Amino acid sequence: MKFNRNAALLLVPGLGLLFAFLVLPLANVVEESFRLFVPGRIGASKDAPYTLFNYTELFNKTYLFYFVETARIGFIASIIGLFFGFPIAYVIARMLREFWRKFAIGFLIGIMFLSTLVRVYALQLTFGPTGLAKILSGLLGVSMNGRFYTELVVILGLLHYLIPIAALTLLGTIQNVNPRLSDAAQALGAPRWMAHLSITVPLCIPGLLSAFLISFTLCLSAFVVPMILGKGKILFVSNLIYARFSEIANYPSGSAISIIMLVLSLAIIYGVTYFVNSRWSQD
Repeated sequence: MKFNRNAALLLVPGLGLLFAFLVLPLANVVEESFRLFVPGRIGASKDAPYTLFNYTELFNKTYLFYFVETARIGFIASIIGLFFGFPIAYVIARMLREFWRKFAIGFLIGIMFLSTLVRVYALQLTFGPTGLAKILSGLLGVSMNGRFYTELVVILGLLHYLIPIAALTLLGTIQNVNPRLSDAAQALGAPRWMAHLSITVPLCIPGLLSAFLISFTLCLSAFVVPMILGKGKILFVSNLIYARFSEIANYPSGSAISIIMLVLSLAIIYGVTYFVNSRWSQD
């Protein structure tokens, strides 16, 4: 490919903004994470010595609990979001007429633009003590002030925007699958549900992977949902980072947690992508 100087010059403004607003701040966070924090100060001074303590202390069980809980609840919410998002996307792509298809897509997009605070407090009113808490806790046989019920409400709060995102992500994938393949399987005697499970779903694996990774990434960075709906019982890593930066002004520790979370998120994303792509290429 021949180098085009004029085309390269068009990249300069964007790369400059990317470097100024992403690379430099991230480099500052990395540098801050190796500084020694002195209690009573706001952050670490520039002459503070470098140390690995901010990273080694993360091996404590207390910190590991935050990472495990964030990944576990995020994984559960992402899988449930795919479970409900795929049928919604399938109905919109294959069963609705043009007008209703556009209306449904616009409705999903509109839900995504709804303020996070509005949806979180709406869920709190609906599933709180003044709402359906007593009924649901009675049906499930758990206390509405217990951890299980609180975790359930947090997952519902995450699903409020994971399901629309998953459905919109899967729309293009489902539209690119030839419906005649499923029709051919049914013509050969396969039940309709088996035809979809054996043909439509496997052909949608790349889209399912994309929807899962987007949903899981949003769960890992969720802040408002666990902070409000978690009631102090369910806290994500983002809440821990916020506490380190704002409540005790321990910038080095908050920076170290942020970097570890970034590395783990990238490792999970690339690991899942590599695994699915390797399996997909073999098949």
